[in-house]
Amino acid sequence: MQQIPKQIHFIGIGGAGMSGIAHILLELGHKVTGSDLKLSQVTERLEAQGAICYAGHVAENIGDAELIVISSAIPQHNPELVAARNKGVPVIHRGEMLARLMDRQKGIAIAGSHGKTTTTSMVGLTLEKNNLDPAILIGGELNDIGGNAKFGKGQYLVAEADESDGSFLKLRPHVVVVTNIENDHMDYYKSEQKIAEAFEQFIGSIPPDGLAVLCLDDLKLKQMVKYLNCTYKTYSVDNHNADYNIRNIRFDGLKSAGDVYYQNRLLGRLELQVPGKHNLSNALAVVAVGSYIGLSFERIAKVLKTYRGAIRRFQLIGEVNDVRVVDDYAHHPTEIKATLKAARQAKIGRLIAVFQPHRYSRTRDLHKQFGSAFNEADIVIINKIYSAGEKPIEGVSAQLIVDALEENLGRKIIYLPEITQVVDYLVNIVRPGDLVLTMGAGNIWTAGVDLVERLKEN
Repeated sequence: MQQIPKQIHFIGIGGAGMSGIAHILLELGHKVTGSDLKLSQVTERLEAQGAICYAGHVAENIGDAELIVISSAIPQHNPELVAARNKGVPVIHRGEMLARLMDRQKGIAIAGSHGKTTTTSMVGLTLEKNNLDPAILIGGELNDIGGNAKFGKGQYLVAEADESDGSFLKLRPHVVVVTNIENDHMDYYKSEQKIAEAFEQFIGSIPPDGLAVLCLDDLKLKQMVKYLNCTYKTYSVDNHNADYNIRNIRFDGLKSAGDVYYQNRLLGRLELQVPGKHNLSNALAVVAVGSYIGLSFERIAKVLKTYRGAIRRFQLIGEVNDVRVVDDYAHHPTEIKATLKAARQAKIGRLIAVFQPHRYSRTRDLHKQFGSAFNEADIVIINKIYSAGEKPIEGVSAQLIVDALEENLGRKIIYLPEITQVVDYLVNIVRPGDLVLTMGAGNIWTAGVDLVERLKEN
């Protein structure tokens, strides 16, 4: 196990993955400094713990740091990164620092193109409520722990594993969960084969006494299990041949439930306070992990029944005059389909989908798939692309998605590039019974917040 120096500097400390790691290091007694383009509630929270955070990037920020942590988002010309290399200060990727933390405990790493934040949250909460005192690192904010990280002295560290830049391959977990494998992040992987190979390597990283928990509803994983040499368990909401499966599914408003079976033996009834088959699937993975570490189904199900969701995962922003406004991080076609289907199960009038595309490269690669992802929505509003730091690509705009949607749905799609335009439009068209669902990995959630405030004013 590699030692972690006492004084560490994070370039881009406000990011979801970076801030969680910084939180744990502060709890362990390390001196942490960091910088970001601007300060935020996240950096304020770290400063309250004892971190020193700087707005903007200048060489002097690294101070006497003994180690620099960066993410893939940090460009090579960043002045702090340049200064660190000129001084000979070691620089490591965020994934390597997570790996060093994970080596202190038994790692439970959750990966997948989507569903990993919710599944990580559910696993972490289940261990926490069963007094196992895990360390938890999530790519989002979990209501139940008041943030994206929790320090724990128990034997387990539960972490979301980021496949977007291949950094999950730096981890050495004891248990892995893979929810699905999609053709995403093609700017990094370049081909479907390389994505599959990376996940296969990740799954194969577990020790002989470890466990892989794999979703059999995913076609790539279904093919992959035929060739795996490690110990694994499968789960499914549709395939009764999986080790863990769920039957007799029922939906009641924004709640979900079903009977859980392990190898055709009934374990009991699972009830969730969040909607959708995709969340029942995530919960099945938790049942598999919990069972492996020795928890009874009853103890697992008791915690999952209290799970209130992660922030920006089907989060109810507000309800005014029977108009519900919900926000979700969904930014991939498969996620959007699942989120809209979950919304449709609630007893609602019209389903109004507001989508902000995320990244030019994803829009270029997946615009046709986006065109068939909104069939459940009664009204579709498309916002302009949130770049996430990417440079524009010639010929790529949100209009590609609008055109694909109009071709698929055969009706007019509303394109409103500015968030203020979205809010103004919604204020004038919503009516009692509507569910407005904002989706995207950028700042589209602010439209939902503003809409609720405007509706209250009216």
